[in-house]
Amino acid sequence: MSVLLLGGSPSASSSGGRLLHYIGDRLVAQGHRCARLQVRDLPAQALLHGDTQDAAIAAALALVREARAIVIATPVYKASYTGILKAFLDLLPQDGLDGKLVLPLATGGSQSHMLVLDYALRPVLASLSPRAILPGIYATSAQLPWSVEGGLAPDAPIAARLARGVAQLSADLHTLSRLSQPDTTKETCT
Repeated sequence: MSVLLLGGSPSASSSGGRLLHYIGDRLVAQGHRCARLQVRDLPAQALLHGDTQDAAIAAALALVREARAIVIATPVYKASYTGILKAFLDLLPQDGLDGKLVLPLATGGSQSHMLVLDYALRPVLASLSPRAILPGIYATSAQLPWSVEGGLAPDAPIAARLARGVAQLSADLHTLSRLSQPDTTKETCT
């Protein structure tokens, strides 16, 4: 069971990146394999020109294809998700998330933008035919304190929402795994 942790922040030291790392650690602890992709690390020219023949872009698209689930994180810029994330999502085919579980995350400076997940990101994700989009989690920077010594330490309400999101994603992944394995207990006709 593989999970792709997809970061849509242009900043290397973003709250969203730290949040992805936090979620990834918890998923690994529950037995899931995680791969990480930061869109900002892709070649800008190839990304903006939609060059799917570029080796780095092709490898990133392969990560999406191979994942059973995608945890996608973005900061909120100008009341929406980031442009680099949109540029990457635009490279996916119409059914680019077919059969996948998606857990959307967003971070912002205030609670004013908490609906960005439902009104901006969710419709784009839904258009890519995922199996399910789990309830999104929005957090402000103040709710995600970070230190070099202690790492990310979400405040209690956000920590609880993150725990529920990870538990739901993990349970759904285990269910998908069981559904995709052949049932060897059925009798066969001879």
